[in-house]
Amino acid sequence: MPEPILRKLSTAVEEIYHEGGPVADVPLRRGAVTAVIHNPYAGRYVADIQGFIEDLRPLGLLMATRLAEVLGGADKIEGYGKGALIGAAGELEHGALWHAPGGYAMRDVLGGVSGGAAAIVASAKKVGGVGARLDVPITHINAAYVRSHFDSMEVGHNDAPKADEMLLALVMTTGPRVHSRSGGLEADQVVGKDGLR
Repeated sequence: MPEPILRKLSTAVEEIYHEGGPVADVPLRRGAVTAVIHNPYAGRYVADIQGFIEDLRPLGLLMATRLAEVLGGADKIEGYGKGALIGAAGELEHGALWHAPGGYAMRDVLGGVSGGAAAIVASAKKVGGVGARLDVPITHINAAYVRSHFDSMEVGHNDAPKADEMLLALVMTTGPRVHSRSGGLEADQVVGKDGLR
């Protein structure tokens, strides 16, 4: 397969100081990098699509590196997620091609600092028209059950995805929800390296 044809790359960062409660001394930073690319399978059924996974890996690494940098460095990241929004001439399975390139890129970028990023990367995907939005789920980078880090970030563009495009997203956060107090496993209670506890 040829390299992905990139139409645009976008970065968004939120700084959340409060959600109606006390103002945090250090705001939660939540960010997303999205890439809008041509979907090489749009408009037709192709049985063997797995080759595109390898072609997406450099893009995933570029996006993960950029996102960690804008949020203050890989050592600051505590939560992550990924998503794919497929244009109307594509199919949901095309979004599944982003699982490995997006997820492993974030785990590589974040794991290189602290040996972390053991947890599976939460994900969402759907087929939608121009202007569609996607809520990308977020979980803790080292343990899927850390409830304080369950979060999401909405991504999308007013001009994407066109019918023959894919919008690919990576999302990261620097900590728990700003007023987290719902109990459950805490980040400092994580043991093991299986991504669960």
